[in-house]
Amino acid sequence: MKRLFILSVFLVLSLIAYPQPPGPPDPPGGGAPPCGPPLGDPCIPIDGGVSLLIAAGLALGGKKAYDAARKK
Repeated sequence: MKRLFILSVFLVLSLIAYPQPPGPPDPPGGGAPPCGPPLGDPCIPIDGGVSLLIAAGLALGGKKAYDAARKK
């Protein structure tokens, strides 16, 4: 019953989630170069968040290993 409720909540949330509208067009003849597959640059910087998640995972794993070793 709990799984069905959680599944229905996620389905309803996915139906009402809308993307942001597109921003204003770039001015002609200037501005930053576009990013994407032709240039090879990703448009979204993911390095900072991924690094923090890895560091948090290592810290949590180290603490659990320390607690397990201390308990024995």
